[in-house]
Amino acid sequence: MGNEEVIMEKKKKLGLVPRLIIGIILGILIGSFLPEPIIRVVITMSTLFSTFLKFVIPLMILAFVTMGIADLTQGAGKLLATTAGISYASTLVAGTCAFFVAITLFPKFISADVIQSIGNPEEGMLDSFFSIPLTPIMDVTAAVALAFILGLCISSMRGKEIGDTCYNFFSEFSKIINKVLNVVIIPLLPLYIMGTFANMTVSGQTFAILSVLWKVFLVVICLHLIYLVILFTVSGTISKKNPIGMLKNQVPGYLAAIGTQSSAACIPVNIKCAESNGVCQEIRNFVIPLCANIHMAGSMITITCCVTSVLLMSNMEINLGIIVPFIMTLGIAMIASPGAPGGSIMSALPFLPMVGIGTESALASLLIALYITQDSFGTACNVSGDNAIAAIIDLIYKKFIKKEEKKESDVSEDAEAEPEGN
Repeated sequence: MGNEEVIMEKKKKLGLVPRLIIGIILGILIGSFLPEPIIRVVITMSTLFSTFLKFVIPLMILAFVTMGIADLTQGAGKLLATTAGISYASTLVAGTCAFFVAITLFPKFISADVIQSIGNPEEGMLDSFFSIPLTPIMDVTAAVALAFILGLCISSMRGKEIGDTCYNFFSEFSKIINKVLNVVIIPLLPLYIMGTFANMTVSGQTFAILSVLWKVFLVVICLHLIYLVILFTVSGTISKKNPIGMLKNQVPGYLAAIGTQSSAACIPVNIKCAESNGVCQEIRNFVIPLCANIHMAGSMITITCCVTSVLLMSNMEINLGIIVPFIMTLGIAMIASPGAPGGSIMSALPFLPMVGIGTESALASLLIALYITQDSFGTACNVSGDNAIAAIIDLIYKKFIKKEEKKESDVSEDAEAEPEGN
């Protein structure tokens, strides 16, 4: 009877995907029908969780990326360079393709009078009753840099006393962070998503913008999905995995990203998605947190389309010579973007003069409004693309790095055995 009860409990337990969907639906319903004080209670709980999540994210990156690199023992530098190169190439290709589509389609339904109908999606949003000042011990970029240094050093020093001591410390540290993720963050993620959607709904501005520019956003979302299908098809072909199965396994990560609007916040869910795709532990713990900060294909598609829209509305010059240097620069600049909703567009602001938009102009505000309205889908594309890259890096690691490691190990064993034979 005891075993039957355990089985029944497992059956009754909802999976992450249904809980995320329920969170989205409840958020829209709460924002639409409940009185303001109750909505603010939900938003307050969501804000508190968001504050805690932002505190944990740098620790998560430090733990997982450090251990991911340290566990590689060999080829860490090569894999780091390969991952960064593939991520940057993916971001550039996504942005360039998005521009060609946007410049072809958008002139057919965008006019200058559209600007008069646009509002700021942040207007009308409710504040939480209170917040707790919990400042992260370091920002995300610093955490990534420190994790690189520690991981590479520990990897090269394994087998020596100091290397083993540091390795054991970060091994225990990563277990602690993993416990926090499984016990606190992942179970409460639907609450965070519910609060986000409740606030978006009550503001009304998001849906007002969508009603005016729905054709632009439809094109952007289609581009996200098409790019993901192509990316997973290429990744699946290279890694000899079923692309459809990989896309199916990515659904929890995609939905989590839609709700959180943060690549960093989705790291724990995305690591589980990578595990479902058969990516080994050392690679998924290394690639997923890294790509959450350097792979911005979805955000690049969104920004490129939004910039093109704004320039067309304003009858300003736009061509390949203007947009390509902007995309190339932005691909690097977004590495330092904060892991929060709208982080990528905030990183893009200093570079808007490259396309003729002033940093503090009305057009910049319009661009921010357009971007934030559909930031969820850009983040979902970023997050999902990370797992396509992870599968490729996993293949490179298993086929080339581990093979080299095994060969070196065999040579070493043969050298030790030779004197005995003589």
